Amino acid sequence: MSRILKFHLPSAVLPMVALACIGAAPAAAETIRAHYVLSLMGLSIGSASASGVVEPESYRVDVSMRTTGLANLVNSTKGAATASGGLTAAGPSPSAYANTTSNNDETRTVRMSLASNAVRAVEVKPEPWDAEMRIPLNEGAKRRIVDPVSALIMSVPQGQELVGPAACNRTISVFDGVTRFDVQLSYSGAHTAQAHGYSGPVAVCSARYTPIAGHRPDSKSTRYMAENRDMNVWLAPMPDAHVVVPIHIDIRTGAGQLVIDASEFQIASRQADRSR
Repeated sequence: MSRILKFHLPSAVLPMVALACIGAAPAAAETIRAHYVLSLMGLSIGSASASGVVEPESYRVDVSMRTTGLANLVNSTKGAATASGGLTAAGPSPSAYANTTSNNDETRTVRMSLASNAVRAVEVKPEPWDAEMRIPLNEGAKRRIVDPVSALIMSVPQGQELVGPAACNRTISVFDGVTRFDVQLSYSGAHTAQAHGYSGPVAVCSARYTPIAGHRPDSKSTRYMAENRDMNVWLAPMPDAHVVVPIHIDIRTGAGQLVIDASEFQIASRQADRSR
């Protein structure tokens, strides 16, 4: 979920004017720190955390998760991912993405370098054992994309409400190093969310998942998700950056309703670092 809007002075504007603007109004950066509880049919099955900083010309986000309790009796899973890059008028332009996940069977690491929202290099270790059974990825599937972590940051056009339709209505093209898919969000309304550190309005979006490439066409789980019309995400505003980020996600699964809900959600402003 994917674009941060950043204002660019036209290239014809004199550099001295730009410097004057910087001196007169130092740009703000925003930080986010969140903790999420994962539950299935009302039973806690894990936790996740996210932290990051969004600056006028760059961003970095770190995410981690792990299963707990009853879920570990089935398959203990944990993972960590990070993404960083620059901000353009079109949104985040990732430069680096890394993800490591492990369960009872294996540990997989994905590393990608990107430029201009296209993959320059990707390394997946180990490769999926069923790689030959998956729909091939052509070069086009690796362009005009964001990684899964950068996709969590979504811009709202200036002049539009942060909790209105413009917060939701978008299609996000995602590549995770193995699979390429789209997530389409549509505005469903507004709601009030409460978590430690945040109490206020959020945009409620319905979500649809469309697999593009890198998946197995005979996968029951992929087909189930593609046909799933019971997926929702709530987006909370980061007003300085004029972006929204998830505070709540609920998804109907074959095993029941999966809910990812923030128990802590803190957004803070600070002056952007202009020395770098």
